[in-house]
Amino acid sequence: MRQAGETLGLICAGWDISVAILCAILWCPDIVSADPTGDAIDFPSGITRWKPYSENPVFVGGGTGAWDERIRERGTILREGDTWHFWYTGYNLSQSDLRRLGYATSKDGIHWQRQSKKPLVPDEWVEDMHVVKHDGQYIMVAEGRGDLAHMLTSKDGIHWSGYRKLDVRKTTGEPISAGPYGTPTLWYENGLWYLFYERGDRGVWLATSADRKVWTNVQDDPVISLGPAAYDRYAIAVNQIIKINNRYYALYHANADPRWRGDWRMCLAVSDDLVRWKKYSGNPILEGDYSSGQLVPCHEGYRLYTPHPQLRVFFPAPLNDSTNPSESVRPVEKDIE
Repeated sequence: MRQAGETLGLICAGWDISVAILCAILWCPDIVSADPTGDAIDFPSGITRWKPYSENPVFVGGGTGAWDERIRERGTILREGDTWHFWYTGYNLSQSDLRRLGYATSKDGIHWQRQSKKPLVPDEWVEDMHVVKHDGQYIMVAEGRGDLAHMLTSKDGIHWSGYRKLDVRKTTGEPISAGPYGTPTLWYENGLWYLFYERGDRGVWLATSADRKVWTNVQDDPVISLGPAAYDRYAIAVNQIIKINNRYYALYHANADPRWRGDWRMCLAVSDDLVRWKKYSGNPILEGDYSSGQLVPCHEGYRLYTPHPQLRVFFPAPLNDSTNPSESVRPVEKDIE
């Protein structure tokens, strides 16, 4: 399996990340092994069971005096061949109230090096970002001040420009109502862009665009709603969309506390059309306050990274694994209120 994974890395070097993900699926048959919860067809065990890396966290804030004294919210990890990119949000409230963009790289996804002593976009609020690579260009959607979704672009992943608020419309063509629309997440397929976003974490909406200039809701109600189970009854936000065996998977985080004082826990949903979603009956897939997660293809199939409040990595857990359940696959407490 390791030899196949190394071959994958060579084949996928320089390709768009969506192609790399498909390569990973083809080379990693373990991703579709049976799952004991009864969702084997819909939710392969290779993305539902996780064990923490023994030396977590693998990346933290820069500490006292640094512009990125702390890191927070969602970051994005993209793997291109032997280079791993990590864009993250850093902040230091003693210097500025801005949440700003940082960047680190790695050769193995474990050991990371900051690539700048200053924020990449010093004067703008860039938080909870999602990055894709398309036609040789990096495209980022992120929250600006007030949880309003913005977009930036870059040729090299370091120099970003074009910071502008996303224009999202209702199905009628009218602008969506005033208020936050954040945690923007992109998917691209067959010439059409898909934008998933939340409104106060009270549901996930979907809009589409052919040119990324104007986005139109596919429906004016959420495509992923709160509940009815306790674990995501009070807050949800999609972090990533991936495609496995021609089905779409949404990795999202959720909260079971009406005041959001409880842990943010990682969850999964599946869809055949990006509009109608089925939630995994074994949610959450990760216990503990490790949110804003994403899956990254690698030699072992996928790794799960959670950037908030520090970057942690989790590896696929075999079905007979006895990992400490407090950090990985503890059964969900269905009756939490």
